[in-house]
Amino acid sequence: MAASGAVEPGPPGAAVAPSPGPTPPPAPDHLFRPISAEDEEQQPTEIESLCMNCYCNGMTRLLLTKIPFFREIIVSSFSCEHCGWNNTEIQSAGRIQDQGVRYTLSVRALEDMNREVVKTDSAATRIPELDFEIPAFSQKGALTTVEGLITRAISGLEQDQPARRANKDATAERIDEFIVKLKELKQVASPFTLIIDDPSGNSFVENPHAPQKDDALVITHYNRTRQQEEMLGLQEEAPAEKPEEEDLRNEVLQFNTNCPECNAPAQTNMKLVQIPHFKEVIIMATNCENCGHRTNEVKSGGALEPLGTRITLHITDASDMTRDLLKSETCSVEIPELEFELGMAVLGGKFTTLEGLLKDIRELVTKNPFTLGDSSNPGQTERLQEFSQKMDQIIEGNMKAHFIMDDPAGNSYLQNVYAPEDDPEMKVERYKRTFDQNEELGLNDMKTEGYEAGLAPQR
Repeated sequence: MAASGAVEPGPPGAAVAPSPGPTPPPAPDHLFRPISAEDEEQQPTEIESLCMNCYCNGMTRLLLTKIPFFREIIVSSFSCEHCGWNNTEIQSAGRIQDQGVRYTLSVRALEDMNREVVKTDSAATRIPELDFEIPAFSQKGALTTVEGLITRAISGLEQDQPARRANKDATAERIDEFIVKLKELKQVASPFTLIIDDPSGNSFVENPHAPQKDDALVITHYNRTRQQEEMLGLQEEAPAEKPEEEDLRNEVLQFNTNCPECNAPAQTNMKLVQIPHFKEVIIMATNCENCGHRTNEVKSGGALEPLGTRITLHITDASDMTRDLLKSETCSVEIPELEFELGMAVLGGKFTTLEGLLKDIRELVTKNPFTLGDSSNPGQTERLQEFSQKMDQIIEGNMKAHFIMDDPAGNSYLQNVYAPEDDPEMKVERYKRTFDQNEELGLNDMKTEGYEAGLAPQR
């Protein structure tokens, strides 16, 4: 965007007191403050930089901020008062996520063009109806809208058109025709599909209908391929030597990691636990001594079940809130009375109580940064308040509701307080997974029997 220059000096004649010692580094919380219009202390850093358009000095402004429930980002803006050239971009300040993410948005109305979008450098954008694609690392990251993405693409195509027309290039006319098609998309003359595929997992598309399910938006998390790992600069770990088998059921293992909030060194505890009337699970808990952040995650200790599991609990009393609950990463949650659905991978794996999960859902929905502040829709704010009130009534036992857990992998669990007898308020169904569910779990391409026969001729 712009070459770095010297930091803008202070006023002339200002005396600088000698420092008694080295200045300690600022705390991470002071570097990345939650984005807020009411935070007057959150000011951008101004750096005098070289304009790459006219080669005079312009000004770069950097804002280190944190979007709640999303990521730490760096927003940068450059402007040149000499030639008027300006540029803005964002960069992710957090780590690369464990899985990639793909957002598939069906744009049907003009309102969909106003959805907020966070697109990183590594994200590829596609519009299948026009056979149009913006490859990864061909544009800088941006905090924009769906309309902004299309406008940015149009500007990029129009940039070299005068030179092509002057050289009587045959592609100039075809590009003009394509630009007309892109401009028609901005008017949503006909529905189209926008796909944002980010192997780093740091892109985001807004759901304006929260807390309800967005039928127009499909979010898919996937494991990166080897080519995507190399594109992101991630090195493949060398295969470790096979250790001797140990009984880890009675031990708590510890390993070093970084805090997901402040990135300070922290320790993660891991324990293998046997859940009665269910199976073994792995519980991991992280406690950061620097910022006090605490988190826990649950992984299944066994294989995928042959059948999926659907658990339906009729909540009739406040005592139901004390039931133990295991929600795997592949489990979705539904509360029909609230018209609410929580998709796969949201909130991750959890081993908690029913009350704990409902409180996590309420906090996730009601504190969404894209539904708060001056730009929020009044009708949407009222729906969020109504959702929060009904959720409180369910937790307190004043409202009956159905709580549904649907796990295609069969690795989720809800405590039966009448075990080993049947629970009259709980229904457990086993079902055969569909092709799409097997595809999402990566089972369609997995061959566990007879694979050695195919390898024999190659030896």
